[in-house]
Amino acid sequence: MANEGERPTSADKGKGKVDDVREPNSKNTENGEKAPVDGKKKDEESPDEELSEEDQQLKSELEMLVERLKETDTSLYGPALDAIKNFIKTSTSSMTAVPKPLKFLRPHYDDLAGLYEIWVAGPVKNSLADMLSVLGMTYGDEEKLETIKYRLLAKSEDLGSWGHEYVRHLALEIGQEYQNRLNSENDTQDLVDLALSLVPYFLSHNAEADAVDLMSELEIIEDIPQFVDENTYARVCLYMVSMVNLLTYPEDQQFLRTAHEIYVRYNKLSQAIVLAIRLNDTDLIKSDINATSDKALKKQMAFLVARQQIWLDLPADDEEGEALADCLNNTSIPRHFKELAKELNILEPKMPEDIYKTHLESSRGAGLTNLDSARHNLASAFVNSFANAGFGTDKMMLVEGDKGPWVWKTKEDGMLSTTASLGMLMHRDVEDGLDKIDKFTYATEDQVKAGALLAIGILNSGVRLDSDPALALLSDPDNLESKSTPMKVASIMGLGLAYAGSNKEELLEVLLPIVEDASLDMQLSAMAAVSLGLIFVGSSNHQVSEAIATTLMDEERQKQLKDKWTRFMALGLALLYFGRQEEVDVILDILKAVDHPMAKPTSVLASVCAWAGTGTVLKLQELLHICNDIIEEKEENKGDELVQSYAVLGLSLIAMGEDVGQDMILRQFGHLMHYGSSNIRRAVPLAMGLISPSNPQMKVYDTLSRYSHDNDNDVAINAIFAMGLCGAGTNNARLAQLLRQLASYYHRDQNSLFMVRIAQGLLHMGKGTMTLNPFHTDRQVLSRVSAAGLLTVLVSLIDAKQFILGDHHYLLYFLITAMFPRFLITLGEDLKPLTVNVRVGQAVDVVGQAGRPKTITGWQTQSTPVLLSHGERAELEDEQYIPLSSTLEGLVILRKNPDWESPE
Repeated sequence: MANEGERPTSADKGKGKVDDVREPNSKNTENGEKAPVDGKKKDEESPDEELSEEDQQLKSELEMLVERLKETDTSLYGPALDAIKNFIKTSTSSMTAVPKPLKFLRPHYDDLAGLYEIWVAGPVKNSLADMLSVLGMTYGDEEKLETIKYRLLAKSEDLGSWGHEYVRHLALEIGQEYQNRLNSENDTQDLVDLALSLVPYFLSHNAEADAVDLMSELEIIEDIPQFVDENTYARVCLYMVSMVNLLTYPEDQQFLRTAHEIYVRYNKLSQAIVLAIRLNDTDLIKSDINATSDKALKKQMAFLVARQQIWLDLPADDEEGEALADCLNNTSIPRHFKELAKELNILEPKMPEDIYKTHLESSRGAGLTNLDSARHNLASAFVNSFANAGFGTDKMMLVEGDKGPWVWKTKEDGMLSTTASLGMLMHRDVEDGLDKIDKFTYATEDQVKAGALLAIGILNSGVRLDSDPALALLSDPDNLESKSTPMKVASIMGLGLAYAGSNKEELLEVLLPIVEDASLDMQLSAMAAVSLGLIFVGSSNHQVSEAIATTLMDEERQKQLKDKWTRFMALGLALLYFGRQEEVDVILDILKAVDHPMAKPTSVLASVCAWAGTGTVLKLQELLHICNDIIEEKEENKGDELVQSYAVLGLSLIAMGEDVGQDMILRQFGHLMHYGSSNIRRAVPLAMGLISPSNPQMKVYDTLSRYSHDNDNDVAINAIFAMGLCGAGTNNARLAQLLRQLASYYHRDQNSLFMVRIAQGLLHMGKGTMTLNPFHTDRQVLSRVSAAGLLTVLVSLIDAKQFILGDHHYLLYFLITAMFPRFLITLGEDLKPLTVNVRVGQAVDVVGQAGRPKTITGWQTQSTPVLLSHGERAELEDEQYIPLSSTLEGLVILRKNPDWESPE
């Protein structure tokens, strides 16, 4: 009714304005406003005359009601307050303006607050406090938090009747008051109760974000499951999960666990298990798989777990159990990968020459790059293995006949890496691969035998067989205790690659003695430490951490610890704490007590691994401080130089999970390149590659292209590798062109040319079907195993000339842990390939958006199997099938939709 009464007046208002124009000399217009001619006097007159009749009447009525409250007759108070409240609630003004009743009550706020102090307690006093709480929203002193003060004095059931703006303002003040009370250590229970009464209002008014923010601020997020229902849970969980990157430990874990609980309650187990994987909680993962009897859904969850390379032991006593174990063990990947290759028509093996395209390089160096040198042949072996990785065929290694395998065209350590490339070519196809590698284990040269052992480790990386062939072959005493160092190193590294992420206890007996044995060469102990770090990555295994820490503190080993390999000992320790956040503090305290140049670099590495992918700003600031320190030029300061190099890599490792952080860190890298010392400048290109692996962003690779001509050859070499890392597996044409130009530019420099070839191999990895990006499942989950492998390679590249460009190029094979096909393959419930149409487009962030917004943009419709680039997302074209996974990526099982009706 209030609205109807107002309509004619507002129409009159309009008439008044027309009259203004017609009669410019009239003193007053119809609605009480001054005519333009008298504009000067307008400010001098009292404001009362500026109001329309309707507003004037409202103002008078409100003032009369306020006067009534000041009288002695208490019976007038109740009706007067009800009338004032009614005016406030029924006022209809624009969204941006303060409602009129609140405006007119403004001068009386202090009087009303004074009345509250002198009135006798009772329902009427409560009613006054209720109204003061609303008035306080616009006039109270911000620091006094009047809205919350009076709201706590007046308990009210129906806060929503005051409107959304009031409830949001109240929530804001609850948060501020909560902080104030925490600081002064006062009780907060009344605030918590009040907050919980607002949550249902927010959830029923599409303000899920406000509800989550309020509960987060009061540290009661674990109570939210009791308020959500089937209409609100999905949006609440989406918002909570997207907030995790912005929270600190332990709140981030708490959010994931609460969202997990909600998903399980609403039977969204494929979403729940993704959160259990992010928490790295094996018991939770098992309970999710056991929470359903739906066989197809179990298999889908097994695919999600296998992608993260978490090895679960589930009973495989029947046929179904075996099928589930196959899904968990990644054994079907080679088959699906080859089907994808057939679909894309890329089964034909590539030769290094197809990638180098020397005929396109400028003529001056074209002839020289083709010299049949052992070094050049070694580079070609790497390029061949990267380009044909996982296809099981090539024209250089798996060939019979006169030419024989490429191995014999390389020398000494080159033979080791060349033979090891067989593992890359046959990756995950264990049975076939072992047959092809077998003959090399009988070679006369130790390097070839060592290469075959390493090939076995590479072949088994990321796949699991019950027969455990890698363990049997690599832990054989003949190999581990042979007189040949290459064979020992290859066995140790092979075990690390084959069982990365498996937490396999049997390997402790094999590798721990090698770490602890002071009589052994540092190289062997350090490689054993890295392998243990990979096998138990992110598990904070105390046996391994004790063994490595003891070795670092061992006085007998102090001389040995100056060895270049010690950094891998440190890395092995750091990998154990990958993603463990504050758990790493124990080790950091121990390292503070160690008086050795390697203690500080080890603690920096351990710290960055512990906070990897979290985007924690405080950690980033700490690392930038380390980079700002100026090192005095002394011989002993090799350790301090490493500290800064690791800090630079750490910036990328921590920021890689969060887009805003990435942009800020990339900007910081520019400053570090300008002002940093040489050891920092060498690490910056590597860090730039690490922040966007397999994601060729123009701003990144253009900068790297500039650095690849740097005066400091070490910087240039690392920039070249980083270009390969950015474009890994993408076939990016612009990057291919830049690398061809570099090949002719560096045609006389053996080292730089070798690195250009490696980068070209990475760019065409898997003929453009692979990714090295450690994030998967719609970029929600950081694979610890992948990130650990990448970090190991980058640590060896900090001194590229001592490792990768020296005799230890086989360290590049640590990349295998991060290599994964970037496909989407849809399967029926029988796990047979099923072709459906999907839309593939750029992913759009829809967190907190109203309605049901589109989650992809600029899509194209393709039929599966399809390749997904970085930042792309797929959706099914129609609803004929229901995907059992929440994200269409990797292997996805589809189920027929019972309600589907064909449009025909």
